[in-house]
Amino acid sequence: MYLFFFLTGLMFSSCVEKSVNLNAVGTDKFAANQIDAMPDSLGLMDTVYVSVYSDIYSETKSTRFNLTATLSLRNTSIDHSIFISDVDYYDSSGKMSKAYLEKPIELLPLQTVEYVIEEVDETGGTGANFIICWGGKNGNVNPLFESIMISTQGQQGISFTSRGVSISRK
Repeated sequence: MYLFFFLTGLMFSSCVEKSVNLNAVGTDKFAANQIDAMPDSLGLMDTVYVSVYSDIYSETKSTRFNLTATLSLRNTSIDHSIFISDVDYYDSSGKMSKAYLEKPIELLPLQTVEYVIEEVDETGGTGANFIICWGGKNGNVNPLFESIMISTQGQQGISFTSRGVSISRK
């Protein structure tokens, strides 16, 4: 009887489209951070490029090693919020694969949010990247946007990081 209910529940849950922002209990972990629109009086606007590797070459150009990639967005300010309007994931050919935000989010002082590209997701490839559009009311804020890639196969493990680069600070 328990097996019947378990299998029935598994069947129905596998058919539900899942949001990329869901936490382990199924609620949107960034809903509390959402705002209706970007504030009008931003003293700073910026676009940041962060390289991400969903897989890398291993041994030969025909052998790839899949990686789990985490994009970490960190507000390093003790006093000021930052506002993020776009978190977009692009593949190696420059085509947008995923848009992670439906509405802008506000990161409070010292707050961090993460986005994960799972190891089985090969859509990005070796040249994947994120484009993050953000702003702040105070022109002295300097958030940290970085990616962390990690994986293990057998006894071999690999991990490395990549930091974001500003491509249009205003």
